[in-house]
Amino acid sequence: MSEEEDTRVLDVIVGQSRQRPDHVAVKDLDRSLSYAELIEEVAQVSAGLLARGVSESDRVALLIPNSVDFIVAALACLWIGAAFVPLAVTDPESRLNTVIADFSPALVITSAQEGSRSLTSLSNLNSSTIDQLRGESRAPLIEVGATSRIAYMIYTSGTTGTPKGVQISNSAFAAAVTSTASSLGLSGTTRTLCVSPFHFDGSYGSVFPTLISGGTVVIRPRDSLLFPRTFFNTLRNEEINYSSFTPSYLRLLLGSPQISGLQDTSLEAIALGGEAITVADLRGLWSHAPTVRVFNRYGPTETTIAVTNFELTPSSIEDGAVRIGTPYPGVSFTLVDEEMREIEENERIGELYIGGVQLMNGYWGDQRLTDEVLRTDVVPGEVLYRTGDLVYRDKQGHYVYVDRADRVIKRSGVRISLVELSALINGLKGVDAAACVTFDRGGELGIVAFVATELNLSPIDFRLEAGKVIPENMMPDRFEIVHALPLNKSNLLDAAALLSTAGLHPFRSATA
Repeated sequence: MSEEEDTRVLDVIVGQSRQRPDHVAVKDLDRSLSYAELIEEVAQVSAGLLARGVSESDRVALLIPNSVDFIVAALACLWIGAAFVPLAVTDPESRLNTVIADFSPALVITSAQEGSRSLTSLSNLNSSTIDQLRGESRAPLIEVGATSRIAYMIYTSGTTGTPKGVQISNSAFAAAVTSTASSLGLSGTTRTLCVSPFHFDGSYGSVFPTLISGGTVVIRPRDSLLFPRTFFNTLRNEEINYSSFTPSYLRLLLGSPQISGLQDTSLEAIALGGEAITVADLRGLWSHAPTVRVFNRYGPTETTIAVTNFELTPSSIEDGAVRIGTPYPGVSFTLVDEEMREIEENERIGELYIGGVQLMNGYWGDQRLTDEVLRTDVVPGEVLYRTGDLVYRDKQGHYVYVDRADRVIKRSGVRISLVELSALINGLKGVDAAACVTFDRGGELGIVAFVATELNLSPIDFRLEAGKVIPENMMPDRFEIVHALPLNKSNLLDAAALLSTAGLHPFRSATA
């Protein structure tokens, strides 16, 4: 293994602290740290970790909201060769206890506020606030092998809703962060506003590429960023030139009257990821800020943050397709059909399998599930992750996301992509945002279209408009008018909340 392959994200950030010690690395509403101050504090917190019995290969839970403290704690874990495991501070106690019990952390680090919470699991575990870990001592930087050592573990839920820990190695982490920084052209002048919560790995595509590039990460409380005014004020006050978030968050911004002033800010580039982007999203953005560069970031959690980063342009979406591009260096894409045969030709839809340097090290404590998704029976001699995503390759060799395999439904013999259907409804006059979701229609599969609009229009009005562009056999069974499309704790569309508001229940097939 080459020296470059064995370099951790942390090592590069330490290098930046030597090259530009006085440049601001991270700042939130409470404090600001230069690169030298950041590394000094990381070294001190690392000493506190060691003093509390944390050692190499241990797992450390971080119950800390978006803040400078979170970044310090995460880097301190990497400093001593431990893995950090972010927990959502918005999670109910039952889920937190379930997750904590699953991986048995050597230590739970909390903020002062979260440390006051009464958690059943915390009472039986070693826990400490980050303030208690700070001291005058300084731990030496521990050199660890990058290939197998776990850098962090993200808990994500599958279709069953059962949390599972995705283990990401130092080498996979470094590969993803380096490729993201390179594809975006980040540098020491980059000023990033982090929008996504830190328990969501999409946020790491903002934070760590900026830090290895010597730029500045600006952090605001997630709750405050749900008010678009905070986002736009921060852009102006902090001279932000780069940010990343989900398409659902973009739609929240597009619905704000302040969006008209976007072109008067310093914002130069946005990366969108976590969900499918629609042409309507992009045209809405460019109508207010035509010079802002937009990147489509794609990648499941199991393949480390992102594996593509394609720059979208008005000409690239003229045919209605929103491309995800081509894989990062060291990453491979393989398309297969329903018979598990590799698809070689362009413009044919298949399920995407991903291989290469960014693959996870498996799910924590679940070898059976790991073996189900990390497959060795697709391409001889290669381990590939089964994404469950349907994509195709266009004539230029760029990949185009179609939908999740389980969201391409078949009704009356017709295949329907809920992403495509949502995009068609998004294009209707008077629609601010739309999302199509399946629901239980008396034991049968139904489709409901949730339409956000400020106009005084009824569901019948939208159904009549939709009939002009949507065939009857693809038409949603119901249209529901909502004020806005709600977001969940990861800034993704909260489909469960939409169904609940409408008094509907998720569809569960007989074989599910």
